[in-house]
Amino acid sequence: MEISINGLPADITLDTEKNLGEVLSGIELWISTSGNRIAGISIDGREIKSAELTDVFDREIRNIKKLEIDITLWRELAAEALEVLLETCISLEKASFEDRRTFVSAWEETAAARFVISDMPELNDLIGRCFRGEDNMTAGSLAVLIEERLRELSDPAREINNAEALVKNISERMEELPLDLQTGKDRRAAETMQLFSGIGEKLFRIFFIYRSEGLSIDEYKIDDLSTREFIDGFNAALIELSEAYKNQDIVLAGDIAEYELSPKLSRFYTALKELTSTNQLLIPLS
Repeated sequence: MEISINGLPADITLDTEKNLGEVLSGIELWISTSGNRIAGISIDGREIKSAELTDVFDREIRNIKKLEIDITLWRELAAEALEVLLETCISLEKASFEDRRTFVSAWEETAAARFVISDMPELNDLIGRCFRGEDNMTAGSLAVLIEERLRELSDPAREINNAEALVKNISERMEELPLDLQTGKDRRAAETMQLFSGIGEKLFRIFFIYRSEGLSIDEYKIDDLSTREFIDGFNAALIELSEAYKNQDIVLAGDIAEYELSPKLSRFYTALKELTSTNQLLIPLS
């Protein structure tokens, strides 16, 4: 049986699978780790409707010559959801206080809202704060964040290239964090941590986009480590910094910021920038 995904031959070896249901389950499990979804299938040139799926699951693969699978990419789904959310924010900005509940209820019933809940839980927390009017999270400020996310999804390579000066500045500020902590510049230190958190989250979001379109976290290397090992080390350093900050151990917190997280941020950014020039998967969304 020939298998193609989005019109391209798929390098899939069938071992113990006997029927179509087993094949589709394996493929769905494989693509779901990166957030992608099966959008449709065709068997020997005939498109299978949703209502027919259960009927064809038991079909033996030896009786199928060609299986064509269409996949919707995670970033396409995410972009569609964020476009709906952006329209909701624009409507909320213009709405009277009495009408706001109507727009919020309409959003909560959408497929876009369900996607955000399942795939973007951190953004869903911000949406909740906005809808409840907490922490000065207005519809306008949420719209700005959504527009940034849409730029990342649409053209992650451009977003990475445009972030170079910011990453350099924040990396330098992390190197200066020990002195800021020791000299009582608490406001500047807190601002540095906030900036670091923001750019770190952005880089991880863009990295996930690469993962969703085929990047292997076990095969791609950063500093001679697999990406998985590098990210595990990055997260471990973040946890250690958080504990040191909480315990007011400014010496340890400063050392982690200067010698661990500052260079890791720079290396992570460099790795992502290299991917933008060598990886052909991430073409801009139309």
